[in-house]
Amino acid sequence: MIFIPEQNYGKKPNQPKELVNENIRFPSVLVIGPNGEQLGTMSSREAQFEANKYNLDLFCVAPNATPPVCKILNYGKYRYEQQKKAKENKKNQVKIEVKEIQLTPQIGLHDLETKARAAAKFIADGNKVKVGVRYRGRQMTHLEVGEETLKKFIELLGDAITVEKQPSMDGRWLVTVLAPNKVGGKK
Repeated sequence: MIFIPEQNYGKKPNQPKELVNENIRFPSVLVIGPNGEQLGTMSSREAQFEANKYNLDLFCVAPNATPPVCKILNYGKYRYEQQKKAKENKKNQVKIEVKEIQLTPQIGLHDLETKARAAAKFIADGNKVKVGVRYRGRQMTHLEVGEETLKKFIELLGDAITVEKQPSMDGRWLVTVLAPNKVGGKK
């Protein structure tokens, strides 16, 4: 005997059904009319008949309530408005990136100023900056040199930044995170 699994043409497995119209199978529901008035508690079948009177859909807005709350509305229009709101919220969302700048303990003053100008541009754009000082070989015996370099770097940026994470060792790296100041940078 050959076992043939059941075909699932075009259907997504375990896709939750929206609680609309015939999918509402509660013994009794609290119904809200299309104009916001309460129509009372009735069986889900009676509520469906009531929605059909208005030529609208019955949508369960609070399935976990006791009794579940259903509203009579135009479900297509409702879904369109929800998608429109989600798209608008996504558009208004501010994305903050973390830019990374790498230094060495014995970096020259001019190179340090160049890196500070690059960091200032990142901060002006509203991004955070992760600054790391990399120690190699015998440089690990003189950690204070890298700490001084990092202090100079922070002083070069001035009041435009706030130190979000204090300098700390992470393996062979001395790392700090700088964020734009609320007054100095973009929000």
